[in-house]
Amino acid sequence: MSAPPIADGAVLVGGEGRILAVGPNGSVPTPADAVAETIPGAVLVPGLVNTHTHLELTGLGGAVATDDFVEWITRLRSLKAERSAEEFFAAACQGVRDCWAAGVTTVADTGDSGAVMRALHALGGVGICYQEVFGPDPGQCEASIAWLGCRLDALQSLAGPRLRLGVSPHAPYSVSAELYRAVAGLAAERRMPVAVHLAESVEETRLVADGNGAFADLWGRRGIAPPPPARSPVAHLDRCGVLGPGTLAIHLVQVDRDDIAALASRGAAVAHCPLSNRNHHHGEAPVAAMLEAGLRVGVGTDSVVSVGRLDLLAEARAARILAALDAESALALCTVGAAAAIGLGGEVGCLAPGHWGDVAAIRLRDRAPADLFEAVLASGPGDVLATWVGGREVYRATARPLSFQGDSYPAGE
Repeated sequence: MSAPPIADGAVLVGGEGRILAVGPNGSVPTPADAVAETIPGAVLVPGLVNTHTHLELTGLGGAVATDDFVEWITRLRSLKAERSAEEFFAAACQGVRDCWAAGVTTVADTGDSGAVMRALHALGGVGICYQEVFGPDPGQCEASIAWLGCRLDALQSLAGPRLRLGVSPHAPYSVSAELYRAVAGLAAERRMPVAVHLAESVEETRLVADGNGAFADLWGRRGIAPPPPARSPVAHLDRCGVLGPGTLAIHLVQVDRDDIAALASRGAAVAHCPLSNRNHHHGEAPVAAMLEAGLRVGVGTDSVVSVGRLDLLAEARAARILAALDAESALALCTVGAAAAIGLGGEVGCLAPGHWGDVAAIRLRDRAPADLFEAVLASGPGDVLATWVGGREVYRATARPLSFQGDSYPAGE
């Protein structure tokens, strides 16, 4: 993604997991202790970067069937309440393996169970886990922030050079202004990134702008007053001090040019989930305007509950249509551009010396495609032949079993 495609190319990954050399096969050295492998009929690409997942929900695809988003949220909360810690952990582990099988090596995941952080640590996975926190009632703020601090303390020991911890005050319809401010302060104090679902639905905008709509009705039944009126959800979070260079804004469908300008001025980034937005009938995010404004944008799949099978390249193809992008620019949304969006630019999303050796081998349906970018973009999970994380093979399209890497954590711990 940083240079033209290389015919008969090779990648050399060092023992510490970073790329040492990239180029034509004849020019890349083969040290005596190297494990060399040739993969004919394939193209090597950077391991894909998914800027928004909920891997703890793996296995719940199709479990919530309704076109009413507020009802969908309510049903999903009930399903999550029925899932045990052991089930969350097993689901998260399967979700990580599913990502590897689809060529995805880095995930930016949001969830409240902590299971994905544990799964990535147990399996030797890579990414950022944003610990969710909820609390629409201002009276809950103190308890919610105390709970969040305890959860972060419990998970911090799992963090490392390739696994980071962040925070996620969930959404304007589930978090009070007071809690937003408290979480922003905690994130600054602990130097943690922030992810927030933002400007996703019309009902969210109605809640924030004039205190009406289905979410406002839910708040009212609990005796919770709507937040002070704001021009938009983006303006609301800006007023709460949430937006900044370390903020990943997820969805951003219900936004205008003033919102985009505000996000750009704060240096925030975007996780664009076109298929989820479509499935929930939220509309189409103005991706072209975001890119024109200089926002860092990556695509994400959202959860299996929203989209079924997680197919990141399908998300990139959908974003391409919305923004009228060429194939290379669309592919950047799940590689080098996505890496920049989650603060990992220079680390992942590119096959270049110094980057981590995260690589996917994708089968070429046409052995001599006219445009490799088009060929990769047209592929899907079934075309992934093998995936490596830091030079370590984590997936192979054969019956050979994969073993756990790193420390194993008992389910539910």
